[in-house]
Amino acid sequence: MTAELETVIGVEVHVELSTKTKIFCGCPTTFGAEPNTHVCPICLGMPGSLPVLNEAALEDAVKAALVLGCQVAQRTKFDRKNYFYPDLPKGYQISQFDQPVATGGLVEFEVDGEPREVRIHRVHLEEDAGKSLHDAAGDSTLVDFNRTGVPLIEIVSEPDLRSPEEARVYLIKLKSLIEYTGVSDVKMEEGSLRCDCNVSVHSPGTEFGTPVELKNLNSFRSVRLALDYEVERQKKVIAEGGTIIRETRLWDERAGQTRSMRAKEQSHDYRYFPEPDLVPFVIDRAWVEKVRRGLPEMPAAKRDRYVRDWGLPPYDAGVITGSPILAAYFERCATLAKEPKKAANWIMGELMAHLNAKGLGFGEIPISPEHLVGLIDLIDRGVISGTIAKSIFPELCATGREPEVIVRERGLSVINDEGAIVEAVERAIADNPKAVAEIRGGKDRAMGFLVGQVMKATKGRANPELVNKLVREKLSQS
Repeated sequence: MTAELETVIGVEVHVELSTKTKIFCGCPTTFGAEPNTHVCPICLGMPGSLPVLNEAALEDAVKAALVLGCQVAQRTKFDRKNYFYPDLPKGYQISQFDQPVATGGLVEFEVDGEPREVRIHRVHLEEDAGKSLHDAAGDSTLVDFNRTGVPLIEIVSEPDLRSPEEARVYLIKLKSLIEYTGVSDVKMEEGSLRCDCNVSVHSPGTEFGTPVELKNLNSFRSVRLALDYEVERQKKVIAEGGTIIRETRLWDERAGQTRSMRAKEQSHDYRYFPEPDLVPFVIDRAWVEKVRRGLPEMPAAKRDRYVRDWGLPPYDAGVITGSPILAAYFERCATLAKEPKKAANWIMGELMAHLNAKGLGFGEIPISPEHLVGLIDLIDRGVISGTIAKSIFPELCATGREPEVIVRERGLSVINDEGAIVEAVERAIADNPKAVAEIRGGKDRAMGFLVGQVMKATKGRANPELVNKLVREKLSQS
């Protein structure tokens, strides 16, 4: 019975904008400052203080809205969203309710090669709250107000997603698009991109089920795991005759389950009313078009250009253009390399594997484009083999030294002298009679094994073509 239930997911994403100052005052937005050093009467909501909109925050919101295909509003305003949290000193948040910066929009992506799309309901501006710091003993809480008033945009999707994996891939695409605009660093580990998911299940052809909100998911992995768990939990409740409660739940990573946080508030619970200290305003059309013309080349256009100009397969181009930092790195390599495809192979292979192993982001690539292309060039010129190149790649990343210097100092160049290889060939034949018999029996795949033994004995330095030639010659002689 539960297998017939359909999953419905909508996502709300909070993106912290990279403005130098807060949305309604001149306090800096620098991450990691000493607690409560970047505050003033305005962002703390002291009586008599008056907020003034930071135009850079509005411009960033419009940039994000445009790349999402949204319609930027002609008239917009701010509202007070009333609720109490210890890290919200005013007792209300300045946000937007019925007249957001932008509405509509569409994000297209692929899941397992199949096209998907999610409609964007709205994009609105708001200020962030502070941050509660709980001590390890759990008996006291301190509050840091530095984050109070940092500008956010909230991107609200329609409930168009039908699986946790779709939600995960949608968020990756959304993060990429926002990163290209440069309006945010979208660092999930620093809270620059946070998301809430609303998930329900229902029988196809009936109304959507009661949504449950999963709050503050801070990684793509958490999104996938939390949604997987919550979907199965709801199906189980329904299968057992229970009722889904409208509530907000938190994802407990350690326990691998969601747990109830509070009953879900609805818009009337926040008693929205227009912010009296900020008048409604009109967004000039000519200014919007100027912002649109200033947008950078986006991933889809960049991907098409890589395929057209540099001959990359669409898949490769799609992977590399997933991040503007990685795309810029590749473009520098492509201008230096004789064959950009080889640079793409190394970027998607050894480089990405190294970054994953070291826990590094694309902004922390430890090898310069010049050195990566230099390494590829050594292979192309027959100075080193691909095996040797891969073996010294970690050293190149760790030291920043030129690949040619490392190869020369360590004597890693390819052995092209037949006399230096023939002994290893004879030993491989003598030590592996089974492989020899298979080759003579017509199983040519065993050649790869014998060649591999010679390469292993020469520590990857023997010329593979020469090894193949010598192995065949020796087998034909014996």
